[in-house]
Amino acid sequence: MRLPEEGYLLRIFIGESDRKEGRLLYEWLVLEARRQGLAGATVLRGIMGFGANSRVHTAKIERLSEDLPIIVELVDTQEKLEQFLASVEPSIREGLITLEKAHIRFYRAGQKP
Repeated sequence: MRLPEEGYLLRIFIGESDRKEGRLLYEWLVLEARRQGLAGATVLRGIMGFGANSRVHTAKIERLSEDLPIIVELVDTQEKLEQFLASVEPSIREGLITLEKAHIRFYRAGQKP
C-alpha cells in the first residue's frame, strides 16, 4: 500500500472499559480499521486523564482505575478516515475524536530475507 505524503491522523479518545457488543471498544475499532483496509492503527493506554465529565482516571497504586484513558490512532488518507469514522461513530457513546493533517515521511514494512 502506498500513502500520499499529505495524510491524516485520526485520534479516538475513549475509556479502557468501553465496549461494543461485548468486545472491548478499542479492540473492535482496530479490527474494523483492518477490515476496512486502513493503513494502520495503534492503541495507546494513558496513565492519567479526564474527559468531558471531569472524572480523573489514574493508574496510581492507591487508586487503581479499571477505566484508564485509551487513544486509538489511525493514519491514512482523509477520504478513507472519513468513511471509517462514519461507520464507527455511532458505536462510540463517550469520548473525543480529532482529525488532523499529518506529513507522512514513509510507510513501509520490514524487508523479508
